[in-house]
Amino acid sequence: MAQHGTIVWTELNTREPEKAAAFYEKTLGWEIEAMPMGAITYRLAKLGGQPVAGIFTMEGPQFDGIPSHWFSYVEVDDVDARCAAAAAAGATILQQPFDVPTVGRIGVVKDPTGAVLGWMTSAPQG
Repeated sequence: MAQHGTIVWTELNTREPEKAAAFYEKTLGWEIEAMPMGAITYRLAKLGGQPVAGIFTMEGPQFDGIPSHWFSYVEVDDVDARCAAAAAAGATILQQPFDVPTVGRIGVVKDPTGAVLGWMTSAPQG
């Protein structure tokens, strides 16, 4: 697990994942791997075979009015406890903690200033 409080992942949230993938392949040399995940396809960006970022397709009414943007995740030691503490400190929990198989447990927090960040407790890697 990464150190508590450090940024561990970033992903592009967009409605045009194919266009974005082509742009980053051309400009940064990223290799984009499509990964079907149920009803969606997540795109994993790699450089030299190593994961560097993701591309997430924004679909559904929860994304109405939200422009394409980069979104980061910070490692926390216990996402459930940390989200509860964040709420008690004035944050809004936009997405209660949920499990992503082989990745970890993730919650989405909007701090009291309105900034949004993913909080994540990574799954043990073996």
